[in-house]
Amino acid sequence: MYKIFFKERVLLLTNQIDSVLTPDFSAIHKLGSEGELKKFIQDFLSHESHKEAYIYHHNEVELFRRLKKHFKYIPAAGGLVWDRNKKKFLGLHRRGCNDLPKGKLEKGETFETAAIREVSEECNIGHLQILRPLKSTFHIYHLNNLPILKETKWFEMIYHGEKAPSPQKEEDINQVKWIGPENIESFLENTYPSIKDLIKISFDNFAKFKI
Repeated sequence: MYKIFFKERVLLLTNQIDSVLTPDFSAIHKLGSEGELKKFIQDFLSHESHKEAYIYHHNEVELFRRLKKHFKYIPAAGGLVWDRNKKKFLGLHRRGCNDLPKGKLEKGETFETAAIREVSEECNIGHLQILRPLKSTFHIYHLNNLPILKETKWFEMIYHGEKAPSPQKEEDINQVKWIGPENIESFLENTYPSIKDLIKISFDNFAKFKI
């Protein structure tokens, strides 16, 4: 299943509608023509009352490919970075919200290379090691009235360096800090739904955080 966030709302792409449908759903669409799909997407984006909408098709990959055609697609990558003891992860504060280091791919970059570069730049650190890939997160936004679909591929990393992380001010980051059990709740209270979702489902390690 693909979970695509639009502000505080969510669009879900699935091939198992009966098993995933919740009582909070507001609209359902069975994939058909491009015109019908376009109208459903436009209705979802323009009606704030649609908090949770579903599109279903037997092939989720094909469904996502069809959906992408109605947006400008932007690939990005980021990291959820542990300290060397794997007891705290790196969080940052940007434009009024808590976040994780991430950014768009540059020309010719792989997702892994972009993830390392973005963490290094936004937190001013090196000595990063990718441990494993995590799930992707997806969100929709508008830029100059153009609908954007951004996919961020995430990687679990560990930081082996000694230098204290610091924020990249040019990217409107005003704070970088280690997040542990003592401040995880305040971090999650003021972060994006996609980041909260990533943290809650990706890590066995986070069971000890009681989230």
